[in-house]
Order: sequence, then C-alpha cells, then structure tokens
Amino acid sequence: MSTQTPSPPAPTPARVAAGPSRRHRRRTALNAAGFLLPFGVLFAAMMLAPIGYAIYQSFYRVQRQGLFGGEQTTSFAGFENFSAAFRDADFIASLIRVTLLGVVQVPVMLGLALLLALLLDSRSARLRKTFRLIYFLPYALPGAIAAVMWSFLLVKNLSPFTGPLSAVGIDVDFLSAGWIPVSIGNMITWGWTGYNMLIIYSSLQSLPREVIEAAALDNCTGWRLAWYVKIPMVRPALILTAVFSIIGTAQLYTEPAVLAAARIPGASNKFSPIMNTTLTASQADMNLAAAESVLLALVTLVLSFGLLKFTQRRTADA
Repeated sequence: MSTQTPSPPAPTPARVAAGPSRRHRRRTALNAAGFLLPFGVLFAAMMLAPIGYAIYQSFYRVQRQGLFGGEQTTSFAGFENFSAAFRDADFIASLIRVTLLGVVQVPVMLGLALLLALLLDSRSARLRKTFRLIYFLPYALPGAIAAVMWSFLLVKNLSPFTGPLSAVGIDVDFLSAGWIPVSIGNMITWGWTGYNMLIIYSSLQSLPREVIEAAALDNCTGWRLAWYVKIPMVRPALILTAVFSIIGTAQLYTEPAVLAAARIPGASNKFSPIMNTTLTASQADMNLAAAESVLLALVTLVLSFGLLKFTQRRTADA
C-alpha cells in the first residue's frame, strides 16, 4: 500500500510595501506649499498684479473737465486706446526701429557668443577660466554705466575709432541720427555677448564625452566637430538665448535713454517702445500708455512663441 506524500504548502505572496500614508502626503504638500508661498506672493504682487492692472487700465479712459485738470471721470473705452496706439506714428516707428535692430543685432550677438563658447571648449584652449571671466565682465557692468562709457568712446572728437577711419578717408559720426542704431546695437552686443556665451558654454560642457571621443575616432575634429556634432547638440541653448535676446531687445531702454539724457543730437526720447510709452505716461495719458504696454507685450509674446514653434517644427522635420 503506497502512501501519498503531502505537497509542501504554497509560498505566501510577498507582502506589498504600503505606500505613504495620507498624513505623510498632506505634510509633504504643506511643506512644499510653505517653501513656494513667499515666491508665489512676490510673483503675484510684483508681476501678475501690475500686468492685470495694465490690462484693466487699457480698456478705460479718463476725461477731465475745466482748467488745471478739473473734475475727472473714468469711463469704459473698449478698444479705443488700442486704436489710438496704432494711430500713434511715434509708437509704430519705435516698434519698427527696434524690430529692425533685433533682426541684425541678435544674430550677430549670438554668433559671437557661439564662437567664443566653441573656442573656450576646444581642446587647445588655454587659460579658460581667465578668458571666461574676461568675456563675462561686460555683463557685470551696469547698463547705464556702460552706456555712459560708450557715449564718450563714440563722441567724434574723443573717439579712438574716428582717427583711424579718418586716415583712410572715412568720416563717421557714430552719434549722428543715422548711426545711433548701430551704436546702440554695439552697446548691447558688447554687454550681453558674454552672458549668452556662458549659457552656451555650460551646455557644451554638459555634452557626453563619449560622443566627442567617438567623433574624434572618426577623424571628426576641429571645426568639423563643432559644426556637425557640438552645434546640433547645443541647439536648445541657442534657442533659449535667442528667446532671451528677443525679449531683451523688445524691452530696450537703458542705452537709448542714457544717450537721450546726455542730449546727444542724434538720440531721440522716443527711440524704443518703452521710452515712447514712458513719455506717454508722463504726459498724464496713463490709459494710452497701458494699451501700448499691452501691445508691446503681445508683440514680444508672438515673436518668442513663433521662434519656439518654428524651431520645434524644424527639429521634428529633421
């Protein structure tokens, strides 16, 4: 008679580790909210509230009766302030002027920043920290001081550039009305190239070393390595600096304002949209100034978002 051996008991399934309790999740959320609250309050008070107030003011109109201001009445104006902004020839001219300046100056500045970053990232580069500091120093100088310095360097009778140009028969006044955009573009390029270079250089430093070494094994070195490997891989940094540069150009104020305050004959107090809007606000037309500010913000948003969408589409097609 055969006996049947009982089969060993089936192993019990491993106990699944319990997730964080509800109290723990609530405490984590409260801690995160506590850290974010100071920033949220400052962001709402210093950024969102002024933007909302400007949009609100752009839809209203203040009417004054009598001499010396008299009684003021506020009424809803709809899009009348925006229509008046489009009819303001000085405001439209400032938009066109700054747009043309950005079309030329931004590619030149980013090209120089990319070139400097590639030179610092090359294997043959020496004294990288020293040159990186030298390139970045103009950005550390306040914009107003830099504009004053350049205003003296560009005065015709004092400029170190007019002498050599006059020797070859070129008589140039860098502070004349025709050369003011070029001079302002030079100031912006000098001040911001190092900042953009640092962003691109940081992106180059984060590239995988094995990719660079693999390209070197395939005899891809020097400028071929930069053109075919490094530049495509730092495209996000280039796009970021381009967006920052577009926003900065739209907000141009310091350099032309310093030149206008110095009574430079070719400088205008309506050179940039922000200068024109500031002048409009100082003339007690706050509603029109608010409408012009909103229009400038919309133009900046369209240009920045358009660049992002264009580059994303090009990347997807590639």
